[in-house]
Amino acid sequence: MKTILVIEDEQAVLTNILEILEGGGFQGIGAENGAIGIELAKKHLPDLILCDIMMPGLDGHEVLAKLREESVTATIPFIFLTAKAEQTDLRQGMNLGADDYITKPFRRKELLEAIDSRLVKKALVMQQYESQRQRAEGLQSKMHELEQLNNTKEELLKKLIEDLRNPLSKINLAIHMLKSTPTDVSRDRYLEILQEEFDREINLINQVSELQDLLTVENFKLLRQFNLITGQRKDGSKAP
Repeated sequence: MKTILVIEDEQAVLTNILEILEGGGFQGIGAENGAIGIELAKKHLPDLILCDIMMPGLDGHEVLAKLREESVTATIPFIFLTAKAEQTDLRQGMNLGADDYITKPFRRKELLEAIDSRLVKKALVMQQYESQRQRAEGLQSKMHELEQLNNTKEELLKKLIEDLRNPLSKINLAIHMLKSTPTDVSRDRYLEILQEEFDREINLINQVSELQDLLTVENFKLLRQFNLITGQRKDGSKAP
């Protein structure tokens, strides 16, 4: 059940509005002046506020201004109740952030339709906000996956580079020994080493190329799911 706060200094009008709200399926909360209305708004956080403009103490414009200053009440739909509909009053209220005006005297149907209209608009805004929030969370999650993928690529490529250095050093040693070895038997052995290490080097280079194709975001998530790889951050800690 939606909660409506009514701020109205005329008791008869306040009672009448609360009865209309109850008949329309709303829970009504009454406040006989602006100061009490502000306190009740902060306490109950109603779905909508109906507020008279002309009141002793804090008038409707002052009430709205104070509620818009508070983060918890700033977005509550606010409808003015007024017996006065001069252009300057309407403009002042709209500048403060009022959502609508209802001129007294009003009919039951007019009041309930205005309330329903503002509640529907608020629901649409909240739905749009939630959609944007979920989209932002999805983008954040995607960025996190890409960061993990990039870190994993860096770790694997680092390991491959280290693996490439070993056969290169052996090839270099074999070349050096060939230059200083006169016998054909030794030369044949060093040539075998060169061929073996050359083949190993080519194989590692091919692995690098294959890994570039393998490590897509989708494959990365699949490998993580089956615990085949563990995401690592650049500082060496495991990613959550």
